[in-house]
Amino acid sequence: MKRKALFPGTFDPFTIGHQSLVCRALTLVDEIVIAIGINESKQSYYPLEERLEVIRKLYKDEPGVSVDCYDSLTVDFALKIGAQFIVRGIRTVNDFEYEKGMADVNRALAGIETFILFTQPEHTHISSSIVRDLLRYDKDISLFVPKVDDIQQKETLLP
Repeated sequence: MKRKALFPGTFDPFTIGHQSLVCRALTLVDEIVIAIGINESKQSYYPLEERLEVIRKLYKDEPGVSVDCYDSLTVDFALKIGAQFIVRGIRTVNDFEYEKGMADVNRALAGIETFILFTQPEHTHISSSIVRDLLRYDKDISLFVPKVDDIQQKETLLP
């Protein structure tokens, strides 16, 4: 049986930290579904379709990666797609507390295990919210987002 994992998030935008987690998680599982959770209470910087497009372009040549979106509990979506695992990354101790609680709930509700991957030290300062702040002030974000078809996200996705 293939080992399938869900990597959920808002990915607004998808950063090199996210990209690193996907690459490392692929050494643990056969397939990863990167899924954008739709949260109506959050104001997104980039529209959903543009975020999906960027991530799909980034992984277009990687057969073990697919991209989707969902509007439900993450654990329910994981069950729907047949994922046995959820992949999460943590940058700080504060992230750990939150992720541990979510992992415990997901295991209790559905028996789905969560892989917690520590962010690589060179990426701990990178977050989507910091990248969005840089964009708001018209700063270059090329150090923080993956190149997609040799075009930086800022050029591909206009606010």
